[in-house]
Order: sequence, then C-alpha cells, then structure tokens
Amino acid sequence: MSLVARHLEAAGLPTGVVGSARDIVEQCLFTDFPLGNPCGKPGDVGMQRRIVGMALDLLEQAGAPRTTVQTPFVWSDDEAWRERFMRVAPEDLARLRAIGEARRSRQIRAKTEGSAGSR
Repeated sequence: MSLVARHLEAAGLPTGVVGSARDIVEQCLFTDFPLGNPCGKPGDVGMQRRIVGMALDLLEQAGAPRTTVQTPFVWSDDEAWRERFMRVAPEDLARLRAIGEARRSRQIRAKTEGSAGSR
C-alpha cells in the first residue's frame, strides 16, 4: 500500500494510509488494532465508516506531509488481546506446520503443471 501511495504522490496526487503498525506507517491515520484490521472490527460497519471518514478528513485537512492522527477507538476494553493475537498454542504447531507444508506442495504442483501446459 505504501508503495502505491508513494507512486501516486510522485505523480502529484495526495494520498492517505490507514494502518495498524505505527512504526511502519507513521504518516497516516493510526488505529491501535490487530494487524490486518486497520478499519475496525469485522462486521462493525459503524466503526469502519467513521474510520474511513476520519481518513478522508485527514487527507483533506492535513497541513503538511507526515501528519499522523490516532483514532479514538479501542479494540477491546480488555488489553489482553495484545498477548493473544496471532498466538499459536504449542499443541497446534505440528498440525499447522503440516497444513502449511501441504499448501506449499499444492502451490508448487500447480505452478509446475501450469508451466508444463504452456509449452
């Protein structure tokens, strides 16, 4: 996303980024949410619309590059989500590794079969 924004900016178009990793997207509208959820909780259309509205307001009102605004929203009143987010339990490691290996094998097989069919 940032590379696309940079390309558009080089062409003279202002851009804005909404992100959940402040250290990576410092010039943006920042939401302190789990990665992959910068516009709010899945299914919370009201929150999502407000965040997108804030991003559009920022794009219109930012007085200078590198402007960062933090949204007032919280993911949960219980901050324990930070420790649990994307955590893999030790008993799940072997099963998840096997799923990943099977997926990679399918991808390699599909790529090989696809290139063989184009000859």
